[in-house]
Amino acid sequence: MDINDERTPLLGSSVQSGRIRRTASKLCSVESWKRRLPITIWLPKYSFEYLLRDAIAGITVGLTSIPQGIAYAMVAGLPPQVGLYSSIFPGLVYMMFGSCKDVTVGPTAILAALLAKYVAHSADFAYLASFLSGCLILLLGVLQLGFLLDFISKPVISGFTTAAALQISASQLKSLFRIKGASGDTFIHAVINFFKNIKTVQLWDTLLGLATIVALVLLKRATIPVTSTTPPCRARFAAVWLYVVRARNALVVFAAAILAFVLKANDITPFALTGTIHGGLPNFGPPPFNTVVNNQTVDFDGMLSVFGAEGLVMPLVAILESIAIAKAFAGSATVDATQEMLAIGACNLVSSFCQSMPATGSFTRTALNHASGVVTPAGCFFKAMLVLLAVTLLADAFYFIPRATLAGIIVVAMFSLMEVDIIVKLWRNSKVELLIYTLTVVSGACIGLEYGILCGAAADAARALAQAARPPLHSQSFKVGNQDCVSITLTGALSYSSSQHVQERVRQHVPPHLSLVVLDARHVHAIDLGVAENLISVILDLEKDGHRFLLWNFKESLQKLFQDLHNGFESRFVDGPSIDQHILDKHQVAHL
Repeated sequence: MDINDERTPLLGSSVQSGRIRRTASKLCSVESWKRRLPITIWLPKYSFEYLLRDAIAGITVGLTSIPQGIAYAMVAGLPPQVGLYSSIFPGLVYMMFGSCKDVTVGPTAILAALLAKYVAHSADFAYLASFLSGCLILLLGVLQLGFLLDFISKPVISGFTTAAALQISASQLKSLFRIKGASGDTFIHAVINFFKNIKTVQLWDTLLGLATIVALVLLKRATIPVTSTTPPCRARFAAVWLYVVRARNALVVFAAAILAFVLKANDITPFALTGTIHGGLPNFGPPPFNTVVNNQTVDFDGMLSVFGAEGLVMPLVAILESIAIAKAFAGSATVDATQEMLAIGACNLVSSFCQSMPATGSFTRTALNHASGVVTPAGCFFKAMLVLLAVTLLADAFYFIPRATLAGIIVVAMFSLMEVDIIVKLWRNSKVELLIYTLTVVSGACIGLEYGILCGAAADAARALAQAARPPLHSQSFKVGNQDCVSITLTGALSYSSSQHVQERVRQHVPPHLSLVVLDARHVHAIDLGVAENLISVILDLEKDGHRFLLWNFKESLQKLFQDLHNGFESRFVDGPSIDQHILDKHQVAHL
């Protein structure tokens, strides 16, 4: 044996071991660990200026988090304080592990709507859902499986979000108009219940709810433009007024609560109120792994069976929301999807020990955080401290918040979730994707949000499989000298599902009167064995009829595949920027 042959295995082994050492050192490096704990990156550079800006942003977001936390807890059917706890502890965890300074973590309307059907059995399901969601998201982050989210397309996400906005808005009709009956599990059920009980509409709750919606819309649009020529006094007033606009949710709730308190002091109670909120700190401890439903003890297996496969939608939605929001506000910076998954997973896992519901990034509060000039994730700390102050010292004041006002806040928040403009874009450019979007919205609104995203994802997968099974093949006739030729261009990755289609299309694209056929593989990434076998079969069949083939610019790996399947096939392969000379050479050989 040649000495080089003896050394080759050792050389390969040493190279591979070197790669392993470099990979291990990279994973264990200080920089790698700092990326997994981002607070160690920005905290040493923290300054007093950052402190002021983060405090202003955190307090501004906190004023919105309080009414929204209460409202979303009520959407889920949980005690109001649970929504406040879910605005505190996930934010503190995200401050340490979060990679995006703008993201604000807490309860969201979509997660609350998904959680409602389970909380109907017991509030313990909310805490266990937070724990299980955290564990699953953490596992996906550790295994770096974030690429799985790429299989859920934009139309499916937009359709799911629109269906969720419709369902959540419809579920608030009961509180907005103070009608009797159940709010319904789906958009259709909620609308049917509204019209069944429309005679029970209460005048004063309706007026207050509609006034809340009008006030929020007007305040949102009542910004004062500032230019370089604006007088200093007007510019300062515009800056102050901007904070008033950003705190509009809290101001509307405060005004409605004052009105309800004054009326209550005069023995007048025209509105349905939030009622008693048990303030103070939560009962710290592990989430419940068993509970009592209808005087019967349900063990952990029973609770898992209640969640079922549909329960997997909650962590999926939590990841989708958070990463989508982080990408929207990252600007030119890249988003570490793995780190975001680790952060959201840790938020839910830790907060499940603090009587919290599942949490993720909130678009509304993140946009407010960004607009308020937050500099670092420390803004989450100030937001959490304000909410903690409210739930421990001001819980009694929340008693007087009218339910119609909270319903109005939720309805207005849902307006921003509906992406109506995507319908026009899809209609103009991709009607198949519009069909998928419509299927997601309709199934989510009629059957349930979980089924909506599943139907949309399944339809999208079917579309992708159909495209893989029917790849486009383009043909073009041309002439080289006096030789009539046809070029058939193969594209993409030709999977086994397209083997029959490719064979039939190649046969269809070869006219009987043309003798020379060029298979152009410049744009081919991969070919499965089944496709290669069928291509060889159709080439050999057509060559029996007098056709000649040139296989142009096939990768070396593909050439090897064809040669392994059929000996002597290498004579058909040609490479180079131009096919003309190869055709002339082939023509001369044929006439020798």
